[in-house]
Amino acid sequence: MANNTLNKVQKKAVQAVGNPVLIFAGAGSGKTRVLTHKIAHLIQQKYFKPEEILAVTFTNKAAEEMSKRVLALIRNKNVPLNIGTFHSICSRLLRQEIHRLGFSKDFVIYDVQNQVALIRLVMDEINVSRTFVDPRTVSNRISYYKNKLLSAQDATRSARTILEKTICDIYKHYQTALQKNNALDFDDLLLFPLELFEKFPKVLQKYQEKWKYVLVDEYQDTNRPQFLFINAIASNHNQICVVGDDDQSIYGWRGADIRNILNFEKSFPGCEIFKLEQNYRSTQQILNAASAVVNNNEDRALKNLKAMNGAGDKLGLLETNDEMEEADALISVLEKEIKMNKRTFSDFAVLYRTNVQSRALEDSLRRNGIPYKIIGGIRFYERKEVKDLLAYLQLIVNKRDTIALRRVVNFPPRGIGLKTVDKCVQEAKKSKKELFDVLADPSKMNIRGKQADELHTFHEIISKYHDLLDKLNAGELVRTLVDEIGILKHYKKQDTLEDMERMNNINEILNSVDEFMARNPEAMLTDFLEEVSLLTGIDHWNDQENRVTLMTVHSAKGLEFPVVFLTGLEDGLFPLYNSLQDKQELEEERRLFYVGLTRAKQNVFLLYASNRRRAGVEQYYGLVSRFVREIPEDHLENINFSSAMTRKVIGSDRGHAKMEVKRTVTVFDDFRVGDMVEHAIFGIGKIMALSGSGENQRVGVVFKDGLKKKLIVKFAKLKKVY
Repeated sequence: MANNTLNKVQKKAVQAVGNPVLIFAGAGSGKTRVLTHKIAHLIQQKYFKPEEILAVTFTNKAAEEMSKRVLALIRNKNVPLNIGTFHSICSRLLRQEIHRLGFSKDFVIYDVQNQVALIRLVMDEINVSRTFVDPRTVSNRISYYKNKLLSAQDATRSARTILEKTICDIYKHYQTALQKNNALDFDDLLLFPLELFEKFPKVLQKYQEKWKYVLVDEYQDTNRPQFLFINAIASNHNQICVVGDDDQSIYGWRGADIRNILNFEKSFPGCEIFKLEQNYRSTQQILNAASAVVNNNEDRALKNLKAMNGAGDKLGLLETNDEMEEADALISVLEKEIKMNKRTFSDFAVLYRTNVQSRALEDSLRRNGIPYKIIGGIRFYERKEVKDLLAYLQLIVNKRDTIALRRVVNFPPRGIGLKTVDKCVQEAKKSKKELFDVLADPSKMNIRGKQADELHTFHEIISKYHDLLDKLNAGELVRTLVDEIGILKHYKKQDTLEDMERMNNINEILNSVDEFMARNPEAMLTDFLEEVSLLTGIDHWNDQENRVTLMTVHSAKGLEFPVVFLTGLEDGLFPLYNSLQDKQELEEERRLFYVGLTRAKQNVFLLYASNRRRAGVEQYYGLVSRFVREIPEDHLENINFSSAMTRKVIGSDRGHAKMEVKRTVTVFDDFRVGDMVEHAIFGIGKIMALSGSGENQRVGVVFKDGLKKKLIVKFAKLKKVY
């Protein structure tokens, strides 16, 4: 699609102003293009001022891309745009308004780790054993309640079992603890604006007048709070445009409600509906296969995707014996693609249903010297040393943050143990002071000597940098702090490879703050911490690196690759076993499969194993996924694969079998019609005919330039292209 043109339907959708607009955007149909052109159209035609338009999406990466494109279209880099994720937009709003709810504007945002840490403390306080219920389970349940707009009191009313009542009790105390710490979790970022709108109608009116046109990307992924937020802003003026694809609604497990997009017309009567059905990403073979699968779902809007990139190749289907052979087969196809089609490693994405599947794939990639990058492993900002430094910064910004305080009061080690911290906690309760404040006078808690000195020094350092927040920019403050508390010296002294890496990660944070300040010269440390807390795994993905990308299908949403491998396609794994008895869950799994297929631009390879080990020991016997069976056979090409590896147990190491792996490709009788082979003189070709066996085997090969040759295998020294 040319840069300066839109197709007819896209143009109509862009120009539709006055009524609510619903755009069903099929996979690869240019939805981001339509959104950005629509924002530019509203500004250039002077329907609305730039600051009156609110555009919301789901990842920072998408928001950044949209902003760049809009600024390029209107050819003005200094225009103020309100484009961001739901969480970042709501966070910005709360910095202005949250004082009305009893928080201060320097609140911190707790990630999952901090939420769980706070829940542990709450459970200890109210004497709930962690053997009775796991804090992570409690965290997930509280998030579920919040997504359903249930307060602790609401949830308690519907609780039936002792476990449910206990979780509700923890929920109540958790919310109190959050407020005491001047902290919000991710769900609160969405819920508190709704509370403000309900309790303070003038606040709602303010934002209805501020944002006179609302656009929402990936509308099928909105949950109830997000729907209500958008509805509250737009219901007054009805100037709203939502874009999405019900066939790509894959987040029901975290509260997304597909009915938001399917029932948009009921929420905004008189809306104009457009369907983007021209696909600019994939081939028709891929789209036909994906459509054949998702057509089995009942809850969907009908659409008919047409590929602008031609018919393309059939989807490759590989049956393997186990997960190790599956990985070998994948490498075989990948190497063939590199040789045949001159592909680079970054052209490939390997997708799987669950993170645990990556191990066998990683082993094979490492063994074959193929560089790869995993999306969704331990993220940079979740590493211990990074979290430690961020905790210092959070405490400096918000001295009420007891989770941050507990994390760093003895880091780097300064001889302050858990017993000392407990004494401080008891004194804070007794004197009704903040935990941080009691550190100033250790003698009141009968703490003497080195421990008293260290507590006093720690209190002074945090207080000093808190007072410097308005005087130093974030970059200067963080560098000075790191130097004063001696984090880098601490790791340098340890002198291990792991500690050297941790030192590098601390330096990387310093660089990260510098980069942030270069982008936002007027920003404060609070702004940097907010950006970090709202980052997702995909925001760190660098698509310029020449590496194979490994990730779950969920993580791949919104991305595209020339070649996609979908692995682990067995009933019980994809779709997951738990979904087989639930119609709604099975339909979501089917949509997830559809998303996986439509990430591919040119080729898809589907892999499944008839045997698969679960949790390292259990042997699982799998049937090919029902989703593969829903693809018509004329879209599939069975690729015969005989593993070139033999595995032999040669001993054990701490109870784990040690395996010797050898490549065992035979010289003769190893060829089949359709195999791609390489000849020293004629190059790469395809075997069209075979006769004989052993040393007398003959092959008919058509080479790249159309040259046809009959060769005796013994003398030709053909190599299979793996």
